[in-house]
Amino acid sequence: MMKIDQGFLINKLKYNENSIIADFYTKANGRTTGIIFGGTSKKIKGYLQIGNYFHLNLNSKNNSKTLSIKVEILEPYTPFFFDNQKKLHCIISAMSLVKNLTPENDNNVEVFNLIQSLFKILEKKNWLKNYINWELMLLKYLGYDLNLKNIVHKENVNNNEIYYVKSSVQKKTVPNFLINESIENVDYMEILKGLTIVGNYMEKNIFSPNNMKVPIQRKQFENLLSKQ
Repeated sequence: MMKIDQGFLINKLKYNENSIIADFYTKANGRTTGIIFGGTSKKIKGYLQIGNYFHLNLNSKNNSKTLSIKVEILEPYTPFFFDNQKKLHCIISAMSLVKNLTPENDNNVEVFNLIQSLFKILEKKNWLKNYINWELMLLKYLGYDLNLKNIVHKENVNNNEIYYVKSSVQKKTVPNFLINESIENVDYMEILKGLTIVGNYMEKNIFSPNNMKVPIQRKQFENLLSKQ
């Protein structure tokens, strides 16, 4: 059986000397895993970068067999960010979340379109703020909506609106841009705080209950930003 599709490379692992196991998030079939024979060759490996967009020929003898995937590059998105470590780590982090949070062979066009939008976000001046909202949208599309607007309280302090969530033991402020997406200029420390809030939510409510760990790529991205 052969299928033709298009998709973003979201993960790759060396399978043997000549081949790799690759995960793509595709337009018609959702997250798809298969073997790219010859994927370590000089001809192919140069453009097998996480985040790049490919034409895919998906082949299997029956539904129980591992797919054989032949690729043709359509859009080399990731190389445009090779000279920007923050944005490069952002791409890798985002793709790791897609890989770990999406079920295999379950198509979700909203997730596919969201991945496509990531590279437009990275071209903007306020890309970090928009990226955090990107993560929130990914969670929403997968049924893990953080829904901050419905759980925060608001108070006015020195003519400034302050949002916070309150438990029996503590009160935590929430960056305003997570509640009001129209805010453009956001302090860098507020960006880091927002990223930490979303990361903690994923760890506590998604990964830990499923005996999983937050992808190391997401933690590395957060650590890189905190050092700046």
